[in-house]
Amino acid sequence: MSDTPKVLGDLAARQLANTTKTRVQLPAITPRWLVRFLSWVPVEAGTYRVNRAREGDTTAPVICSQKTDTPLPVSFVDYVEKPREYNLSSIKAIVGVHTRIADLYSQPYDQVKEQLRLTVENLKERQEHELVNNADYGLLKGAAPSMRLPTRRGAPTPDDLDELIARVWKEPAFFLAPPRAIAAFGRECTRRGVPPATVTIFGSPFLTWRGIPLVSSDKIPVTGKPGAGRTSILLLRTGEARQGVVGLYQAGLVGEQSPGLSVRFMGITDTTIAQYLVSLYCSAAVLTEDALGVLENVEVDAYHEYKWPT
Repeated sequence: MSDTPKVLGDLAARQLANTTKTRVQLPAITPRWLVRFLSWVPVEAGTYRVNRAREGDTTAPVICSQKTDTPLPVSFVDYVEKPREYNLSSIKAIVGVHTRIADLYSQPYDQVKEQLRLTVENLKERQEHELVNNADYGLLKGAAPSMRLPTRRGAPTPDDLDELIARVWKEPAFFLAPPRAIAAFGRECTRRGVPPATVTIFGSPFLTWRGIPLVSSDKIPVTGKPGAGRTSILLLRTGEARQGVVGLYQAGLVGEQSPGLSVRFMGITDTTIAQYLVSLYCSAAVLTEDALGVLENVEVDAYHEYKWPT
């Protein structure tokens, strides 16, 4: 007979112990900085009309005279007769949860709330993707030809960003770039001995250039083979008051959870599945052409070895 005393093992003991659980972790969630940095405007009936003055000199000359009795000519500003209208796009998903699952397995986390939370996160990620890439209103498509410029030599340099600032010079708000492009720009600055300053916004640090923050977004595509990726860097002026870029949403939705987002209960099916409709309505508008500039064909993997002076 063995003299070793028998003791309670870990595996058996765990049957009586409570396990601390986390909420479901979704790796696809990003900070979605673009949505947070944009100025948002509520619209009616899902439509936003951008009225513009007609390009060119359509005003009569203004005469400055020291004589008060000199009659001034009547001047006017002509309008574009068919202004562009932006229609909100919809992003939808139907969430179904079996009532038995919701009844039996909702402790410590409510199954319905978790399913809705994860679905909303996915829709918001899609929202930022559409703001950048949508064929109708996406920022990459919305830049005017005169506001597009190529890089000087591949990797993004301070000279490139200065040229972009020269295009969007009226109160630029922020750069928008993929994380790899921001890293490439940081390397170029370090190589030149001009490391960019850092500023804290929304409690997070951002690199800046000329005082303008570089905001990261993984929704801007990086194309090309590994080691030879290319992308774009955007510079935006924002807000209606500045005639910039604005985000659009529908206000006053039934079941509104946040601006432009609603959750509506659709009922329980014959197979006892509770269904919820999650809807998100959004768009973006560039109020004037000089509010958005794009630096194109940016190399994100270019690296130039720094040689220390001898």
